[in-house]
Amino acid sequence: MNEIEKHYARVFNSASGKIVLNHLRTITIERVMGQNVSNEDLRWCAAQSALVHQIENFIKRGNNPT
Repeated sequence: MNEIEKHYARVFNSASGKIVLNHLRTITIERVMGQNVSNEDLRWCAAQSALVHQIENFIKRGNNPT
């Protein structure tokens, strides 16, 4: 998986990539759900957040290949 991680790092280390990643964080991880949110909406939000975390992990590993 090393090669794909390098590609993620290259894409998201660019100025545009950082803006896009910040936007993804804003609409997923940093999103605040209301009190009456449904179980389905919570699951959907958790899945989206997990994907953004995965992207961030790829970027970290791509920046620090071992």
